[in-house]
Amino acid sequence: MAPNDSAETNGEATGTVVGRRKAARYIVPFAVAGVAAATIGLVPALADSGDPDLPEITAQELIEKIAASDEEQLSGTLKVSTDLGIPSLGGLAGSFAPDSGTDGSSASPEAKLMELASGTHTLRVAADGPDKQRLSILGEGSEYSLVHNGDDVWGYDSESNEVYHAKSDEGAGGKAGEHKAPKGVPATPEELAEEALAAADDTTSVTVDGTAQVAGRDAYKLLIKPKQSGSTIGSVTIAVDASTGVPLKFTLAPSSGGKAAVDAGFTEVDFKKPAASSFSFSPPKGAKVTEADELKAGAEEKGAADKARKDLGALEGFQGLNVIGEGWNAVAEIEVPGGAGLPAQGSGDVPAQAQQFLDALGDKVTGDFGSGTVFRTRLVNALLTDDGKVYVGAVTKDALVKAADTAK
Repeated sequence: MAPNDSAETNGEATGTVVGRRKAARYIVPFAVAGVAAATIGLVPALADSGDPDLPEITAQELIEKIAASDEEQLSGTLKVSTDLGIPSLGGLAGSFAPDSGTDGSSASPEAKLMELASGTHTLRVAADGPDKQRLSILGEGSEYSLVHNGDDVWGYDSESNEVYHAKSDEGAGGKAGEHKAPKGVPATPEELAEEALAAADDTTSVTVDGTAQVAGRDAYKLLIKPKQSGSTIGSVTIAVDASTGVPLKFTLAPSSGGKAAVDAGFTEVDFKKPAASSFSFSPPKGAKVTEADELKAGAEEKGAADKARKDLGALEGFQGLNVIGEGWNAVAEIEVPGGAGLPAQGSGDVPAQAQQFLDALGDKVTGDFGSGTVFRTRLVNALLTDDGKVYVGAVTKDALVKAADTAK
């Protein structure tokens, strides 16, 4: 008999298994929606080939099964796509991507992984423990590969025949012994599931919602839903491999309806040890090879590093973070340095293309707090008041205005 467990698992039980931090209960929406903002992706409704008949299991037991999973070796194919409701960036995209200028490398992860911010993509992945991973983005007649093997990280763009090379601590910005894959690499369904479960609390319903087949494997479906109204997140569904406990598919549905905003899943998966050749890489003949430290040196020569430091200094000037509400309805209130709101339309302070982008996202609103502009996506919305405060959360426009009024 297929399971259909309606008993809910609260945050206390979940926390004992997943080890969530105390503060996580205030940032459920940010933990989940932040994954989406990081372009980790959406599978366009993978076809299930019937619901398998599996032994009954409770939500708590299924969470424990995920936590106990120790699979470190796998290979497979993922379908990834994103639909966050963000207008096309057009020519702005290049200016948002680090190292994407003419002096950078098209093979650097920061430049290439920006492409996953929208559209549908096919990825091939392989992993053999924490020191060997490979991710390939398959294009039409081209391929981009990111290979981590021990101390080395290689990026290769076949279209431009360019190679990027870094030491793994440089690529990750981390320390020896830590997970060394470069930042920005799309997470697996397992990592997405851990983010969602770590943030679950007593504002959250966690149930088993039947079974499914994903990538030819039997799986249980874990359903995570907010108990509160006002969130832009409708539900999170995690398909968990019945044998290994590895999440095979992660789907985040917006409360507004329509197709999933975040849905990452395998179309093929194998838990055998990948061939050692999967993690071998040598620059092809004639390829342009760029070292990570060369990019850093070039940026510093042009003053880009100084600008970045100034930008970071501005961020550090934010007057702390005040959280209004809790759970899925949590809204972060941020003081902008100098109380600077948006430049007036037509002032010339914003390039025309950027102004069009802002206008496409923004709605003017008023309330007890005063007036401001709400910038909206399908998941994360932000209210920038005219007096320079920011309210952001995975909540509706009305919820943002209510939070701003509450803080007034």
